[in-house]
Amino acid sequence: LHSILTYMLLNKNIIVTGSSSGIGLSITKALLKNKANVFGISRRNPNFSNKNYHHIQFDLSNIETEYKKLSSFIKEKPIDGFISNAGTGKLDSLENFSPKQISEFIKLNLNSHIIITRLLLPYFKTINNGFLIYIGSEASYKVGKYGSIYSACKFGLRGFVKSIRIETSLNNIKVTQINPGIVKTPFYNNLKISPGKEQDEFIEPNDIADIIIDVLKMRIGTVIDEINLTSQKQIIKFKSKN
Repeated sequence: LHSILTYMLLNKNIIVTGSSSGIGLSITKALLKNKANVFGISRRNPNFSNKNYHHIQFDLSNIETEYKKLSSFIKEKPIDGFISNAGTGKLDSLENFSPKQISEFIKLNLNSHIIITRLLLPYFKTINNGFLIYIGSEASYKVGKYGSIYSACKFGLRGFVKSIRIETSLNNIKVTQINPGIVKTPFYNNLKISPGKEQDEFIEPNDIADIIIDVLKMRIGTVIDEINLTSQKQIIKFKSKN
């Protein structure tokens, strides 16, 4: 199966957002292992090198002002797939967000997914092929305290993905959303919550990468619409105020 998948991904051009760390980095390495060409979009260059990895320095929170730059790149390359992963977290009472913070948060966590998809869809529809994989969150279907803005973005993303799935169903475009619970990454460094320390209290970034590889193994004609995954114990650790 590994050799078959490697053949399937050999020299395929795949865009991965948020490729420099965490889930995006694990996804990138899994694709590179299977001989794909990865075009990683992030603000920072990841701390590794691979001849099939091409970094695109881009601040997705300013995607509207840099739209032309990204559009020009996409027109230059025959893109085969898009894995939309970039995002950030901030959990707090709504009144502690300034209007500017709300706007920037939504641009990164929702608008960037939508706008890059908008850039790619005409091409995918023309070639009648392609795949779109979105990394959502447990917050796409379940709300929690201090998660008003984050959940708004993730619920919005889920609705967007479900609609795009229907819109592209006759164009041979596969659309999947993956909704993980707490993943052990730097994402939680500045949040009020964190993963637990035991193996059954968190998800590993490689778990997400493995799932994406499984999604890409599916035969033509079968689509995995959505996957929800959580740690075994589903324990949330609240950090000490000290």
